[in-house]
Amino acid sequence: MSKKVLILASNLGLWGEELQAPWDALNKAGFDVTLATPKGITPLPLELSVDKNFIDPMQNYHVNPGEVVDRINEILDNGEWDNPIKIEDANMADYDVLVLVGGPGSPLDLVGNPFVHKLCVDAYAQGKILGALCYAVGAFVWARDTDTLHRSIIYGKKIVAHPREWDFTGPLNYPLSRRNSQNAGTDLVTQGFIFPLCVVVEDAVGPGGRVYSDPTANREKPQVMYDHPFVTALSVESSIAFGNKLVEVLSVSAEVPA
Repeated sequence: MSKKVLILASNLGLWGEELQAPWDALNKAGFDVTLATPKGITPLPLELSVDKNFIDPMQNYHVNPGEVVDRINEILDNGEWDNPIKIEDANMADYDVLVLVGGPGSPLDLVGNPFVHKLCVDAYAQGKILGALCYAVGAFVWARDTDTLHRSIIYGKKIVAHPREWDFTGPLNYPLSRRNSQNAGTDLVTQGFIFPLCVVVEDAVGPGGRVYSDPTANREKPQVMYDHPFVTALSVESSIAFGNKLVEVLSVSAEVPA
């Protein structure tokens, strides 16, 4: 029987490829994929993430390949991401895998979301694979339970985190591509990202863990890591590698020790 994958995505600022790449990889591999969002409505990408001419101000290069943008628009045209379930209605017992995807909006409605934390804790307690990309890794920091002595579920683990060197510090707003009356997004403007991810992940893994955060990562040298049960990856340049690693891990039939 095909493994059932639950993917969580933001309604306030998805980075298109960070959902598209694992979505396509997991579906192509034959897994049963369910999408969930905080509002139970289509996760719309940030305008910047579907702009073929966008140059990342921290890395100074075009981060959105034309074929990726075309594929995201095809998905939106076809309605593949329409009708997700609400995150608060999801029960981890119904799924084999939990995947969180990123974007600047993920700190707004995923990372601090108690329903997301519960899914993470439940997945961890049930011995299931958990994946997170970019700033969505932050949700693992606050996923805690008495069985972990109130430590994060990533305590003692090897985890990839978005580099401090890439943390944007200018005014950041969240305009959505194809925004509509159902999902107009938010007019919030923040001073850079909501929090410095790498710092909080370093604290969460504790002295026995380790954070990998390579600011020289790129599409030719993506950064993704599997430290059972966690698959984590750096940012948009590692989206394809993240999806492929999830497929690789989930395709292994041999039992992996916790």
